[in-house]
Amino acid sequence: MTENLILAINPGSTSTKIAVFNNTKEVFLKNIKHSSKELAEFKQITDQYSFRKEIILDELESASFDIQNIKIIVGRGGLVKPIASGVYDVSARLAEDLKIGVLGQHASNLGGLIARDIAGTIPGAKAYIADPVVVDEFEDIARVSGHPEFERVSIFHALNQKAIARQHAKSATEKKYEELNLIVAHLGGGISVGAHCKGRVIDVNQALDGEGPFSPERTGTLPVGALAKLCFSGKYTLEEIKKMITGKGGLVAYLGTNDAYEVEKRAAAGDEQAALVQSAMAYQVAKEIGAMSTVLKGQVDAILLTGGIAYGKPFTSAVSERVRHIAPVYVYPGEDEMRALAMNGLMVLNGETEAKDYS
Repeated sequence: MTENLILAINPGSTSTKIAVFNNTKEVFLKNIKHSSKELAEFKQITDQYSFRKEIILDELESASFDIQNIKIIVGRGGLVKPIASGVYDVSARLAEDLKIGVLGQHASNLGGLIARDIAGTIPGAKAYIADPVVVDEFEDIARVSGHPEFERVSIFHALNQKAIARQHAKSATEKKYEELNLIVAHLGGGISVGAHCKGRVIDVNQALDGEGPFSPERTGTLPVGALAKLCFSGKYTLEEIKKMITGKGGLVAYLGTNDAYEVEKRAAAGDEQAALVQSAMAYQVAKEIGAMSTVLKGQVDAILLTGGIAYGKPFTSAVSERVRHIAPVYVYPGEDEMRALAMNGLMVLNGETEAKDYS
């Protein structure tokens, strides 16, 4: 088999994950931690670009990789303009939008920037991003919220949802992803539930800070009247309320932890409050799945549960009990983002898909 080395880069707020794949085989994986002291000197996240790039190159050199042998570099997509699902060439225009952060500053914006810079030093190498969180395949009807001041937007775990949907199509059916209607629930620090209609996510809750089930750190949808009153109560600043919704909501607010497994253990040990909150989170996930089944007009081939919380059997069982009448439920625990990034690059390399232009 021809050697096809692919470098995947996934920058997080306090870490940078890198992986090298030879075709489909992972040959190197490293999670590089960054201390708050190291990052404190940078005013903006994009200012960390050179710092993180040099660390990546040092790690590859220490692992005896000759970067000149790398053919594809895939960075985690950042907060660029809303785009369709797919693999995108990191053009000058895309790099500029990553640097600016057109929808906000986030560590993931660094992925494409670093990929482009490293690829520029390797003859013939290509730099891409794949399925960033801003993938938008909504139908117009899904954008209407109830007031023109509040348009619904598509921000969700696109990389993992799409990868798991393709994996399911390949391993459990004789059809292509583009031939299936699926509901995919990503169960992690944030929870997103998407309606996949023949390869397009035509509706999904805005998992970053606005809608859907509560999660380990996020409130999800709140009673809007009560939220409006709280905002004008004078008790909290805007930043405090934003933190309450994202970061200190969900399990953190109710139980003081963002660890779903800890909550599972507490519930099993007889903690009634933990059991209630765990059941409520599963209940809300099931409700969202039910809502997405109406988006697909009841024509659902399968329901897929993925993400870190999907390792918890009591939780997935509670969800499955409420939704299995809709369609068969499959559990794919975890979120192998590094493989998902690399396999998107490999699909381009093998001619299974074409890299798209960002405009």
